[in-house]
Amino acid sequence: MTAEQPAAFLGVTRSATGRSWRDRLDSRGAALALAIAQRHQLPEMLARVIAGRGIDIEAVADFLDPTIRKLMPDPHTVTAMEAAALRLTEAIAGGEQVAIFGDYDVDGATSSALLAWYLRHCGLDPLIHIPDRIFEGYGPNVEAVRALAQKGATLLVTVDCGTVSFEPFAEAAKLGMQVVVIDHHQCGDALPEVAALVNPNRPDDLSGLGYLAAVGLTFMTLVAVSRDLRGRGFWSDMQPEPDLLGMLHHVALGTVADVAPLTGLNRAFVAKGLIALRRRDHVGHTALMDVARLNAPPEAWHLGFTLGPRINAGGRIGRADLGVRLLLEEDVSEAARLAAELDRLNNERRAIEQAAEAQAEAEALAALGLDDRGAVVVTASEGWHPGIVGLVAARLKEKFGRPSFAIALEPGGIGTGSGRSIAGVDLGRAVRQAVHDGLLIKGGGHAMAAGVTLKRERLAEFRAYMETLLAHDVATARHANELLIDGAVSARGFNPELAAMLNRASPFGSGNPEPVIALPAHQLVYADEVGQAHLRLRLRGGDGSTVNAIAFRAVGQKLGHALSENRGQALHVAGAITLDRWQGAERVQLRVIDVAVPNEGPALIR
Repeated sequence: MTAEQPAAFLGVTRSATGRSWRDRLDSRGAALALAIAQRHQLPEMLARVIAGRGIDIEAVADFLDPTIRKLMPDPHTVTAMEAAALRLTEAIAGGEQVAIFGDYDVDGATSSALLAWYLRHCGLDPLIHIPDRIFEGYGPNVEAVRALAQKGATLLVTVDCGTVSFEPFAEAAKLGMQVVVIDHHQCGDALPEVAALVNPNRPDDLSGLGYLAAVGLTFMTLVAVSRDLRGRGFWSDMQPEPDLLGMLHHVALGTVADVAPLTGLNRAFVAKGLIALRRRDHVGHTALMDVARLNAPPEAWHLGFTLGPRINAGGRIGRADLGVRLLLEEDVSEAARLAAELDRLNNERRAIEQAAEAQAEAEALAALGLDDRGAVVVTASEGWHPGIVGLVAARLKEKFGRPSFAIALEPGGIGTGSGRSIAGVDLGRAVRQAVHDGLLIKGGGHAMAAGVTLKRERLAEFRAYMETLLAHDVATARHANELLIDGAVSARGFNPELAAMLNRASPFGSGNPEPVIALPAHQLVYADEVGQAHLRLRLRGGDGSTVNAIAFRAVGQKLGHALSENRGQALHVAGAITLDRWQGAERVQLRVIDVAVPNEGPALIR
């Protein structure tokens, strides 16, 4: 027996953005929602949201109140964790010089900061190396390994990198330096020879924790280390055990910024980490929130779109270690200075990105043509900063609904770029295939994101290769372009009580999408442009009740055209309920995702 496929929600088969609307729940999901509501005494809408995330009826309590104590397994279930914890324990007990090598993104920065904070608490003074994105590239390199060995390091711990670093680790072995890897990236059967390689995505790991970010794995490793040190009688009144739970703001920030799915243990990490952030008792995080003008209690999306980009800015266009330095800083004045520098770099990054984005969009439009053909967008240019090509690729993917690449061409004839994919198209697999076939110098990644390095003269060949390889998958994914709706309410029911009720299913993000609510046939009584291409809106229900709404970056897009051309008309409107905070007051508003004219969906498409 298969569940019955739900009909188009509100009859919308083609919306302003070209999507069909579907009820997130099929008949089986609707039955599960009813059972959840009855068993757990929950409102129907909340039960629908929970069922729509695939939560079993027995797991509802853990979903609504995720705790680390209940959701985190014994760390030793991860392959090589026992060996990693033992080697770190020996280094701490022996007072060794430990070197930390982290990635230059937020996950790498938070992992490095968490590990360094712990080792400092244990009496060590670890070396920290974050590679320069442009001059060193991703992951450990031989030169950095040699430099750390010269400074006396006997143990190298890599975080958020290292799983495929064969040559650098061979050099470390020659220099008498042992290596522990804490990473989560995809890998093949071949692994480097190290003291321990902790990666739940290695082929022989059966822990089921492959969804964790590196910072979550670092946390688990330190839990195992604390247990080992406790067994050795290391902790005392003079040397108390570190409060790992008090550092969950690092884990939450790295997890959300790395777009790790907010399921299972990650939900507990982020939920409890947000509570830690709201206490504002960490110097670095507080300085970052202040410079970002984040005065309200932080939510998960703030970590991904407000705090994370500022930490990332150092690795993209500034000094790669600025983020780690801020997260380890204990002096309020110095933390404020570092946060201000990261904020400045983030503004500079935004300006650089916008210029490159405009150029890339123009190139993509010319390539796709008026008939909008092509499976993949591949753009390239001299003068693009290598640190922002991933962001440009993400914008292209959003605008054109296709896997997209942005490649910075260097004077020496080498191009370095990033790709971002759409759901249902495995970009990492395609890039690895291109490496195997000799088209790329190097490349890798996962389903939704990938990095490439190629010779300039092979750019056209690479574009044609990706078109051929991904055409079928892209066509299938774009044909199944649906917006899943969790439920419908009227303007009168769109209130703070609804927001509070749905927020019980938070934190929202990758793997736990925020609920999408539809307002059926509401009149668009006001639409005006504000800020940078946003539309501020007001919707009116049949009883005269109104809803304030916002459509971000809609001007010039299909959604913006539909809203501007239908002022005064009735529209089906779909979006997410949010809190708009202004001058100390809070009010609910709808963040509009899509609209459709009742019974006239195709009329909105130009």
